[in-house]
Amino acid sequence: MKKPFIGITIGDPSGSGPEISLKALRHEEVFASCTPILYGDEYVLRRAMSILGSETPVHVLADPKEACDGVVNVVSPGALDEPWEFAKVQGKCGRAAFEYIKRAIKDALGRSLDAVVTGPINKEALHEGGIPYSGHTEIFADLTGTKNYAMLLTGGDIRVIHVSTHISLREACDRVKRERVLSVIRLADEATKGLGVTKPRIAVAGLNPHSGESGLFGAEEIDEIIPAIEEARREGLDVAGPVPPDTVFLKIVKGEFDIVVAMYHDQGHIPLKLTDFMGGVNITVGLPIIRTSVDHGTAFGKAGKGTADESSMLAAVRAAVSLAQNRK
Repeated sequence: MKKPFIGITIGDPSGSGPEISLKALRHEEVFASCTPILYGDEYVLRRAMSILGSETPVHVLADPKEACDGVVNVVSPGALDEPWEFAKVQGKCGRAAFEYIKRAIKDALGRSLDAVVTGPINKEALHEGGIPYSGHTEIFADLTGTKNYAMLLTGGDIRVIHVSTHISLREACDRVKRERVLSVIRLADEATKGLGVTKPRIAVAGLNPHSGESGLFGAEEIDEIIPAIEEARREGLDVAGPVPPDTVFLKIVKGEFDIVVAMYHDQGHIPLKLTDFMGGVNITVGLPIIRTSVDHGTAFGKAGKGTADESSMLAAVRAAVSLAQNRK
């Protein structure tokens, strides 16, 4: 099979993203499995290369299809050509990170890329730079015109997809509605198949303690979650639940399920980050293009020092390659 073209956005220039993007290219498996193209200003990447002591040739591309092996392939939007500081929130870096993402999305929609892998961005820098999004997921959904999407995390023995993410806990409870839960169950089935599982076993977590204990601790399970599970079963999906949220992740680690549908951000993020913080991958499901990401922030404490860990970036590239090959 022809190697997929994978675009890697380097994230916020003041963080660890440029470094871990370059470090990922040092691994033979990356060029063996795909053709990687970095999306970030040449100026930014050359500064990171000097910190790493890298002498790999840089190939600046007008078109991703011009990429070749053995070099650092770069699409350089020219978004940041002035000095900046490492480990500091700066609006110009937030704007630059957004421009890298926007260009990669454009190329993926135009079929010049088979998938996009994103490096870490800083939400405060985005806002300081006048970019009105709360994170990558919202940027990708808006710029691709996608209404029905969800965040999926995978790491270690856990895969988890979320009914809601970047909203208050109070609003998250209000978002637990039959149609949304059913939609996320369908997305869980589709995405897990894309990751190579033929017939996914899906566990749906409850919202309330003990999944509501037959209505004693809340009615969301009875009114919204159970009807969604029953409809998904009628459609032929292998779905269990609602499983009490304090035991559902133990069950997936023991191999009883392939993916968990979590009701809100922390319900899914905490167990995954506890078990595999640096190897976690974030996947936006439901988009017309493939998008995976590191599951950590800009790591300002390590930025500009050459010590950042590229494990999550490598895992994100592997996931993007798997999804691209299975889609083909």
